[in-house]
Amino acid sequence: MPESATPSRPGCALVTGASRGIGAAIARALAREGWPVGVNYRADRAGAEAVVAEIEREGDRAVALGADVADPGAADQLFGALESGFECPVLVLINNAGISSDNLTPSLRDEDWTSVLDTNLTAAFRLTRRALKPMLRARSGRIVNISSVVALRANPGQANYAAAKAGLIALTKTAAVEVARRGITINAVAPGWIETEMTADVSKVLLAEVPARRAGTPEEVAACVRFLTSDEASYVTGAVLTVDGGLAA
Repeated sequence: MPESATPSRPGCALVTGASRGIGAAIARALAREGWPVGVNYRADRAGAEAVVAEIEREGDRAVALGADVADPGAADQLFGALESGFECPVLVLINNAGISSDNLTPSLRDEDWTSVLDTNLTAAFRLTRRALKPMLRARSGRIVNISSVVALRANPGQANYAAAKAGLIALTKTAAVEVARRGITINAVAPGWIETEMTADVSKVLLAEVPARRAGTPEEVAACVRFLTSDEASYVTGAVLTVDGGLAA
């Protein structure tokens, strides 16, 4: 493996749901900043391994880590694998993994509500709780939660998804205040319409509502995450950064 031109880091980074789309772009961006990266996936092993291969071709370090973050044991599994594999603490956590199961509220089933909340919110809580242990010892750390514009602006048919993403913002703000004096920042990024497989069926009518009149790219979201994990953002915590072309303005 060629030597990386980026500086070495005292810890490593974990990005959940990183086999494609926004998560993959974030993993690549953090690797370029010198972070050894854990690329988590639930089912798309080939996609995660392709992201790892791309990172390694640039001379940086990454590993694919399979786990369903909704599993209560996933946090210890993922952190244990990274801590032993890279022999360093996880000092950057990106809670990106998410699912959707849309329907209008009168027709939304209990299982649709529960599965979305378990993956999009409860898993982020468990991972954050586990991440804070080494971060508190190191008196350093960055957590970025990937929320959504639907947490700020209603989108009919997504009551479960919106509730989870709004809860993620509340978790972000509360946890950020709790650990701010220990050199740890916790922020949220709220993307709007982003060009990914998850939004492939977004109609031109909906995009017409975006003031910028276009969808965003995963790389544009990743750039914001990269800033929030940087030293330059050490005084930014408890914030919600919208990346939505003005949709929530």
